[in-house]
Amino acid sequence: MASLLILPSLSTRCGRELLLTLVVASLLLCPAFLLFGAENPSQAIKIDQVGYPLDGSKVALVTERSTTFVLRRLNDDAVAFRGTLGPAVFDANTGDQVQAADFSSLKQAGSYYLEVPRVGRSYPFSVGAITFERTYYLAMRAFYGQRCGIAVNLGPEFPGYSHGICHMHGEFHPSSGLRGPRDNVGGWHDAGDYGRYMVNSGVTTGTLMWAWELFGPKLKHIQFKIPETGNGTPDLLNEVRWNLEWMLRMQDSDGGVWHKQTSEHFPGFVMPEKDTLPSEVIGTGAAPYKSTCATADLAAVGAIAARVYTPFDAKFAGRALEAARRAWAWAERYPDVTFRNPPGVNTGEYGDASCKDERLWAAAELWRTTGEATYHEFFLGNFAEYLPSLDSPSLENWKTLAPMALRTYVLSARKGADAGAVQAIRERALTAARAIVERTCGNPYRVSMQASDYVWGSNGIAAQYGMDLLIADVLSPDARFVDAARDNLHYLLGRNAFSLSWVTQVGGRSFQHPHHRPSGAFSNQQPWPGLLSGGPNANREDEVLAALASNLPPARNYADQQASYASNEVAINWQALLVFLLAGQLQ
Repeated sequence: MASLLILPSLSTRCGRELLLTLVVASLLLCPAFLLFGAENPSQAIKIDQVGYPLDGSKVALVTERSTTFVLRRLNDDAVAFRGTLGPAVFDANTGDQVQAADFSSLKQAGSYYLEVPRVGRSYPFSVGAITFERTYYLAMRAFYGQRCGIAVNLGPEFPGYSHGICHMHGEFHPSSGLRGPRDNVGGWHDAGDYGRYMVNSGVTTGTLMWAWELFGPKLKHIQFKIPETGNGTPDLLNEVRWNLEWMLRMQDSDGGVWHKQTSEHFPGFVMPEKDTLPSEVIGTGAAPYKSTCATADLAAVGAIAARVYTPFDAKFAGRALEAARRAWAWAERYPDVTFRNPPGVNTGEYGDASCKDERLWAAAELWRTTGEATYHEFFLGNFAEYLPSLDSPSLENWKTLAPMALRTYVLSARKGADAGAVQAIRERALTAARAIVERTCGNPYRVSMQASDYVWGSNGIAAQYGMDLLIADVLSPDARFVDAARDNLHYLLGRNAFSLSWVTQVGGRSFQHPHHRPSGAFSNQQPWPGLLSGGPNANREDEVLAALASNLPPARNYADQQASYASNEVAINWQALLVFLLAGQLQ
């Protein structure tokens, strides 16, 4: 059966624009099926399984042919809204014929389900003023579940979700240029494995601290039930600090930063405390042994930390800034020491052919924090060549840091900023955001994704579109930016071809089998909560995906299987993008 997809109706802005560019496609060929009961919702009805805010568009998508729909209250089945489905439109990325069920005019908070004659009923969802708070809580608390070097317990809310103290002892790998013990305790397990990687930690912590800088008033009172809760620092910053402390310990005395701390190969699917492989600080294998990308990433996030932690712990903020300055000085001496896995090491590489964009990000953040000329001069001398990076999200956001550099420069509002640079960056970012809005409106699934975006970590790209749009809204407030950002969140939470919430334990039908060792190694029926799946990957870079039908459209290359690491692994960088997108939706 073809996957599901739906279009906006004539009453919406997106619906009207879509009808100007698309023609009604042929009817869906598969037969209609009988109305499902509450215990068996139809996957042909695509809906955000968390819900919709009172204000803004509210659209579900249907991929089995029908003409009308009814919205019913969950508690008593009473009709709350009746509507007509939009025309069927073909979506090339999924192979689906999609109709839109638009109930944007509904303004009554509550819990609902959608009913479509001859198709069935949807998964339940809510409409209200505080729609995404619980999902934000779970997505951010997932970082606590990824902590290394401490016993983790999610408490009575999630009984049995715990692991013991792990990876307490480390050592230098020969590639680091040193030998002996190096007990760098802490940080977050990067993905489904137990490695810790500086470059992915850089963009992750940077994204989360930016969420604080832009949306802090909405976030400051939200607690995550972590060991530091109640210490006077907001819990988002408490959690981020756990990883920052490890990043600071990865800095050598000369200011350079080693690239990663992992075992030489991936462990089996065991709990963290059962992973007995040596935890090794791994370097480039030749002098100066540290990498420029890792070092510049520390310079950037150290500079951000100096800003955001000053009101809560000025001493830590000062330590972070000093580390950032030392890292910058090292990167000036060694401007492009790249990293490749040394012989015998086959954990994640996070390699990069050039570290100049990382240095640009470091310069921008250090200038934003200090206002010092040396950083400003480097930025102004190099930013222009990276303006095209604002046009669309990078397929590997840990590798392409220029957008972070350019956006932080504009967001800084610092006295002394170069007016020409600010204008060029602002105009390019807003032009890109408007193009994304138009493409989102023209997409039958109302998502910003293009065919080329369905790669490893495609769900992170969807969230990155949302982040970019929310930042554009800060630069020039526009309800269209916010609506399109939310459309990408709807995609992640169930309004997609698989009618699947790609966040564990969120929604009526969430994915079940992440490539995530703690989820695969313990006996609980559900995976660890709040984790974002990597999503469809048309490059099919694992055996599970390679075994799928060869003619699948790009957005169909996904398997909810633990073995599908190329489509169903979790990773902290796209987890942070989800948190940012959710933070921007809070009231």
